[in-house]
Amino acid sequence: MKLAQPYQPLLLRILHGLTGLFLVAAILTAFWTYDTYDGRWGRIPLPSYKDIEGIHGTFGLYTLLIFPAFVIYAFHRGQKRLIQPDSFTKLTQVNKPIWWYTLNRFTNTAVLLALTFALFSGKMMDETWLPKGELNHAWYYAHLISWLIMVIAIALHLLINAKVGGAPLLLSMLNRQFRDKDSPTYWSAHLAQWWLSVQQGAWSNWFQSSRTLVFLEVAILISLVAAWIIPLFK
Repeated sequence: MKLAQPYQPLLLRILHGLTGLFLVAAILTAFWTYDTYDGRWGRIPLPSYKDIEGIHGTFGLYTLLIFPAFVIYAFHRGQKRLIQPDSFTKLTQVNKPIWWYTLNRFTNTAVLLALTFALFSGKMMDETWLPKGELNHAWYYAHLISWLIMVIAIALHLLINAKVGGAPLLLSMLNRQFRDKDSPTYWSAHLAQWWLSVQQGAWSNWFQSSRTLVFLEVAILISLVAAWIIPLFK
């Protein structure tokens, strides 16, 4: 029996797609940067390209710019895809459908945290370290570890999503069709309505999620802001 392809909101597909595109490019150029300037734990025969670090930094910057919008969407419109107050309890129901759905929520959340760590540690680095051969800085090691965690988190994210929804779920993020209510022509009206609701006090509902989700969202957003501010005082 052919599974129906689930519908994904257009804004989710755009934010997820841009974040994923820049992230994959950053991961690939991160390894090329390591291969060019380091290679202490193994390397492959990639051409030595001294400007690769700048290209990696550019893709990292693009990811950092789009990621906050994706975080806000994920913790509000997409919070059901993240860990829930009863998620740890449901992990005891091994191999049942709810177990896989709960693992999916954990991996979705783990990707957000891993990317936050990668972006923050990257901003703490100095772009002159690697060209000068300074490979023993703590933040450089942290950034290497962050990208290893990032690759593992993405792999688990894809594998668990494939288990939960199969190819239809994975391909639904690439579907270009959208419903009328998701049309970009209505975005300005939706934004105006959202801002009016904020002025009327709807912002207080933002913190009615579970304490865990509120804590994670605030921690991630503070980390992203700090990633911009801290380098200014270096």
